[in-house]
Amino acid sequence: MPFTTLISTADLASHLDDPNWTIVDCRFDLANPELGAEQYRARHIPGAVYAHLDHDLSGPTTGKNGRHPLPGAEAFKARLGQWGIGEDVQVVAYDQDNGMYASRLWWLLRYFGHDAVAVLNGGFARWQAEGRPVNDREVRREPRHAKRVGEPRRELRLTAADVEMWRQLPNRRLIDARAPERYRGESEPLDRVAGHIPSALNHFYKNNLNPDGTFLAPEQLRAQFQALLGEVSAENTALYCGSGVSAAHHLLAMEVAGLTGAKLYAGSWSEWCSDPARPVAVEPGT
Repeated sequence: MPFTTLISTADLASHLDDPNWTIVDCRFDLANPELGAEQYRARHIPGAVYAHLDHDLSGPTTGKNGRHPLPGAEAFKARLGQWGIGEDVQVVAYDQDNGMYASRLWWLLRYFGHDAVAVLNGGFARWQAEGRPVNDREVRREPRHAKRVGEPRRELRLTAADVEMWRQLPNRRLIDARAPERYRGESEPLDRVAGHIPSALNHFYKNNLNPDGTFLAPEQLRAQFQALLGEVSAENTALYCGSGVSAAHHLLAMEVAGLTGAKLYAGSWSEWCSDPARPVAVEPGT
């Protein structure tokens, strides 16, 4: 059975030499976009390739489509082939610790039709803390081709127009994954406008984690999300954040909790607030 949500360091360690596994290092820093690549070159899990959030996991920006728009299907499929990801390959994504950037790759692969992908629970920090092997060798995988990978699953995402309708329906739920102060509009370090999408509820993505950066147990995650959803189903729930990255962390957490079918508003706040005609709220739940 493939790993499709989280994977432990022990399980990954037992497959380091498996030619049908691809490990992807997704470390990144929004304040220093080249830091993750530098960290990868210094040391990484043996066999891992590197994925840059801006260059590999996002498409071109226009000023109106958010800070990290989705990559095009053909460009992303070509990148997967360069990383050695074919249809029967198990993918493991990791970042420094909490899985935020790795979750972006996890969601992208699922969106583009590849379900055998899991996030390393606890990330590189846990791997190192356990004394597991690392090296500094850049990896070039044997290219692979996946005919069925690359067709977007449109049912997994919402557009800005979808969100405008979604937010006004009583049987839908919209959840903002950003820090509470950004949601409330008290601060906005990254985008031009502060606040949130009207009717959205706030649930900070870090609430999914234990103090060591690993995910909470499934039953704990389920209790948290059910408190937010109430009578609304997971299928009628959409997640957003600043640019479609930390919201994927919520989608992964919901899958771990057995709450399947939620959607991503990939453009997120950075796209929403780029159009002054779209409404903005600065008080909780308004």
